[in-house]
Amino acid sequence: MRLVFGLVLIAGIALAGFAVHMAQGLLGTYETNLEQERIARQAMVETTEILIVTRPIEYGEKITAEDVALAPFSVNHLPEGSFATTEEFFTQGEDLLRTVLRPMEANEAILTVKVSEPGDNAGLTGRLTKGYRAFAIDVDATSGVSGFLRPGDHVDVYWSGKALGNEVTKLIESGVKLIAVDQSANSGDRDVSIAKTVTVEVTPIQVAALAQAQATGDLTLSLVGTADDTIVAAGIEVDQNSLLGIVANEVSAPVAQKICTIKSRRGGDVIETPIPCRN
Repeated sequence: MRLVFGLVLIAGIALAGFAVHMAQGLLGTYETNLEQERIARQAMVETTEILIVTRPIEYGEKITAEDVALAPFSVNHLPEGSFATTEEFFTQGEDLLRTVLRPMEANEAILTVKVSEPGDNAGLTGRLTKGYRAFAIDVDATSGVSGFLRPGDHVDVYWSGKALGNEVTKLIESGVKLIAVDQSANSGDRDVSIAKTVTVEVTPIQVAALAQAQATGDLTLSLVGTADDTIVAAGIEVDQNSLLGIVANEVSAPVAQKICTIKSRRGGDVIETPIPCRN
């Protein structure tokens, strides 16, 4: 009897130890899962939904309701000009759709700079900044940077002509934005071709200056780098003499000859008689 009691006691102690071991293992797993969940929650980024396109869309296409969808995006890194709802994008309903101004790939965020206003087309009127005007400049392979100009690029404009009888080249406008090359306003067009006309976005006073410059001389464009934020100093000018290092001869004014006289009185008259001057 004592033997049976001893065996039962030993078995009970073994089972109790096993149960404690299992409980400790489960508790450790639970704590590990809790820690992992806590770390995952800390790593989570707050998001909000913005509109994206669901397919590749080319320049000039209209965007319909079937072409857009809402997708999560980091709140801390929202792109400027995004749309939060379809109502915000389709403000005029399906009757007046927006037009794509820049090619977009599938799942790309829709931004205000990439689309026109509702009902507008992809022409220049939809791309002009408020208060600015479009002005066309005639170019060739030399003045047009060998066909490497694209809508959206920025250029410096130089004028070459005669001023006061001397050949002069002068910077007249700096950092002017191109909005069209020939008949294309598509910034995604990468085909290299020699343009005959480029259209720039300028203020009305700049239009007057460029029109006068184009009528009285030749205009040449110089492409500005994408990341170049250098402020070009005004008054850059080179004439023929400075280019060749010619210094204009200064003609000294003739020295007036000094005249000496003596005065004498004859009756009621005073007479001046010239005489040689003494140094």
